[in-house]
Amino acid sequence: MVSDILVASNRGPVSYALRGADGGLEARRGGGGLVSGLSAIGPEAGAVWVCAALGEGDREAVRRGVGEKGVRMLDVDALAGDGTHAAAYNDVANSVLWFVHHMLYQTPLEPVFDAAFRRRWEGYRAYNRAFARALAEEAAPGAAVLVQDYHLALAPGMLRELRPDLRIGHFSHTPWAPPDYFGLLPDDIARELLHGMLGADRLGFLTHRWAEAFAACCARAVGGTGRTGIGVHGLGADAGFLRARSREADVEERMAALREQIGGTGRKTVVRVDRTELSKNIVRGLLAYRELLTSRPEWRERVVHIAFAYPSRQDLEVYRRYTAEVSRVAEEINAEFGTETWTPVLLHVKDDFARSLAAYRLADVALVNPVRDGMNLVAKEVPVVSDEGCALVLSREAGAHEELGADAVTVNPYDVTGTARALHEALSMDPADRAARTARLAAAATALPPQRWFLDQLEALRGK
Repeated sequence: MVSDILVASNRGPVSYALRGADGGLEARRGGGGLVSGLSAIGPEAGAVWVCAALGEGDREAVRRGVGEKGVRMLDVDALAGDGTHAAAYNDVANSVLWFVHHMLYQTPLEPVFDAAFRRRWEGYRAYNRAFARALAEEAAPGAAVLVQDYHLALAPGMLRELRPDLRIGHFSHTPWAPPDYFGLLPDDIARELLHGMLGADRLGFLTHRWAEAFAACCARAVGGTGRTGIGVHGLGADAGFLRARSREADVEERMAALREQIGGTGRKTVVRVDRTELSKNIVRGLLAYRELLTSRPEWRERVVHIAFAYPSRQDLEVYRRYTAEVSRVAEEINAEFGTETWTPVLLHVKDDFARSLAAYRLADVALVNPVRDGMNLVAKEVPVVSDEGCALVLSREAGAHEELGADAVTVNPYDVTGTARALHEALSMDPADRAARTARLAAAATALPPQRWFLDQLEALRGK
């Protein structure tokens, strides 16, 4: 069967794990905005999601022909050669394109685009080609295809060559680098990336800022965006799901445990929930909290920083080092300021969604200070479920700032002293002002929930 609606992304809506001695396969459903968004069209629409097999369980499922209706999982290494997925995903997408768009390079030493990089780039091409071929096979005449993110920047152009009849969209979930920084890439690679994306009928971005940066890169490198349309769709929080889920029994249990760990009467909380991605700026957030305790000693024993820093991309050494540094700084703060009855930083590194929701509900202040972020849904989720209202300290470099900045306390993410001042301002905010801001933040955060976000893109693509 062929489909009229297709989605393509590196990670799909389901993953498989091998069970113990019997070697059986256990399917696990994923979450996130894209999964929620696709549910808007319902299973009866016959949509197909093309994704990569990411682990041994996934690859075994592909070998056995096991799968769920509407999901086509690709064992890219089997299709394109061993090492292709690692080269594309780790060595190019996450170690080059992510770093470019988030402006993370220490430029005196990196990047180095040598012969080894060119070999890895061939893997990125092969990975994108595998997706383009699979989409071409699955698509009905004139189908709408929504390709996701920087992992698949070349796929629209490749798919256009195979199937010129299709309506092709691409959505970028990351920031887009400004022309000068995008220019770190070799000129031919930069042009290939842009031409690959311009193979789409329509490109989507999370904010006007990222869309304008892409257009500026095109103007400089390839003479403009041609006939490709550009739209902005700021993914919002799923209010109904979050509010219902945050009231379930396991969240209540986590809240009780967190209250016990916070201790004391009337202590305030500064909450952050992040992956330990380099762009999230967790270390500077901890340093700002330490400066708050140093410069404003009146907050000692009166505030606790609940920091959830869930390890991410631990197969890359730079991420392992960063995760270790987060733990080291948190331990230093506790050693310097902690007392028998007060632990200044409660650091949790084991992913627990129920505990994250519990922290959202308890938050007096949410700290969201990325050095650069495509959107940042935490900034949108906390105001939706906060019990007593929450002041938001928000980096001006987060995509969410475009929608939430008017009611947030804005910070320069590199300015530790300024962030410490912002934390003091947020902790000292008048309760009525905080409650009013929280209501406005929640309204802005839920303006385009995942299902509407997906349908808006689909309708715009079909209408082009």
